[in-house]
Amino acid sequence: MTAPLRIGFIPLVDAAALIVAVDKGFAAAEGLEVELVREVSWSNVRDKLNIGLFDAAHLLAPVAIASSLGLGHVKVPIAAPFNLGINGNAITVSPVLHAALMDEIDGDRFDPLATAKALAKVVAKRRKAGTEPLTFGMTFPFSTHNYQLRFWMAAAGVDPDEDLRLVVLPPPYMVDSLRSGHVDAFCVGAPWNSVAVDLGIGHILHFASDILEHAAEKVLAVRKVWGDKHPDVVAALVRAALRGAEFIGNAANLAEAARILAQPDRIGVDAEIIQRSLTGRLKISPDGTFRESSRYLLVGREGAGRPDPAQAAWLYAQMVRWGQAPLTPDGVRTAMAVFRPDLYDAALGRQQSEAAAPFRAFVGPAFNADDIRGHLEAFEVGRWKS
Repeated sequence: MTAPLRIGFIPLVDAAALIVAVDKGFAAAEGLEVELVREVSWSNVRDKLNIGLFDAAHLLAPVAIASSLGLGHVKVPIAAPFNLGINGNAITVSPVLHAALMDEIDGDRFDPLATAKALAKVVAKRRKAGTEPLTFGMTFPFSTHNYQLRFWMAAAGVDPDEDLRLVVLPPPYMVDSLRSGHVDAFCVGAPWNSVAVDLGIGHILHFASDILEHAAEKVLAVRKVWGDKHPDVVAALVRAALRGAEFIGNAANLAEAARILAQPDRIGVDAEIIQRSLTGRLKISPDGTFRESSRYLLVGREGAGRPDPAQAAWLYAQMVRWGQAPLTPDGVRTAMAVFRPDLYDAALGRQQSEAAAPFRAFVGPAFNADDIRGHLEAFEVGRWKS
């Protein structure tokens, strides 16, 4: 038995593999004693991990990269040996904004290019009328939520820094912010989009998998220095998390997993809402309309647990596109080195790599991690200067 580990997490469904690994005893079976610490904000999780108050964390994938690059805070290299979640975000809008978008839409309402063009028309009308810009909530400047919102809006020429407001809100505060009218929309992970719909105050406009088919969302993160000193502990954490993911992936365990996650000291929302998130069958409107997608949230399925450095390269490219980082060869290498498939493979004793998932977005050329400049040059809206 190692010394007790303190691991921070945010109450989101993509922490499921980690929570189940601890609460079902999979971590203990690996010889680990783990205390899970529920936090509210990503800055808290990042800071406590970086200074050693946490040994590991459920962390936004872009935060792991930003920390390793020294962007927005002190530079602390991070290693991510396991993907806790692929996809899982959604864009939720107020009933008023939903009605305005549907009035302007030309095409399929589930087509993100059609809704982005509708948003552009709404933005233009509001500007002409002298109305305050729309406000969208997202969870952190270095977050997939931020980049997915920007990618979607910019596809129709909406400049997210000039045409509306993007504000940072902790995930558990998104729903109250929408209810109070402080934001018109938000992008957040499960279960908070579903909570807004069930309360009748929001419509899920898009699953984030509509925007980017396969996006690294949360990782199991450790400080690189700590991980280098404790390779056996890191390997045990990976194996425990994978067992948690496999437990969740078994349909016979779904109700039990949802009950575990619903506990007040874990996610703290109704188990039925969590179960919807895990199955990808979500109520998207207060009128009871449902939508289903097998890609909504991947926890361990389809090789989702194995980190893919190309995903880190895409996230770094978004940091460059929106003026958060310069484009440099060292930057690309540092970003890609955060995602550690070698540690994942070593923990599981695997000799052959699992094939990386296709990397497709709803607009633009296929992403090539070896040509980030080409990726950036394909888009007109952004803060990047060549």
